Parts: sequence; structure tokens; C-alpha cells
Amino acid sequence: MSESAPESGPPAPESGPPAPESDPAAPAPLAVPRTPTGDAGTDARLARLADADHLPTEGHLGVYEDVHRGLRDALDALDARPDRPAPAPR
Repeated sequence: MSESAPESGPPAPESGPPAPESDPAAPAPLAVPRTPTGDAGTDARLARLADADHLPTEGHLGVYEDVHRGLRDALDALDARPDRPAPAPR
């Protein structure tokens, strides 16, 4: 009899780029829930964080810095309002 036995051993590696779902660097939504703050400007800035869901990891920093800058500017504007006293120095 000359039946050949199936080859045993590791499977041949696949060629080409990895599938998006198996690529750890591929964009993946984090689906982090955001609770509305009641301030439209702040809510809009926080909603911008969802933009990072569609970017590769290297693009997240730009989104985070942009949101942080906007939130910081909003806090600074509160300190600069003429109807409120300036905060006491520490």
C-alpha cells in the first residue's frame, strides 16, 4: 500500500497584513460612557474624545491634548470672569 500520511508539523505562516481584528495597533472603539456635565461646551469637548476611537494609537495624543487644552481654557475663562473674585493665592 502506498497511501501517504498527512503531513504533521506547524502550519505554514500566512502571508500579507494581519486582519484588522487581530492587529493590536488597529483602531478599536473603547466605548467609554460619558456622563453629561450640563455645560454644552464641556460636553462637546468630552464628546471629542470619541474621535480617538477611529484613530491608530499614535493619533490619540493629539485628540487628548486638544480636549485637555479646551477644558483648561474653559477653566481659565471661569477665573477671568469679572463677576467673580480672583482666587486667593496659595
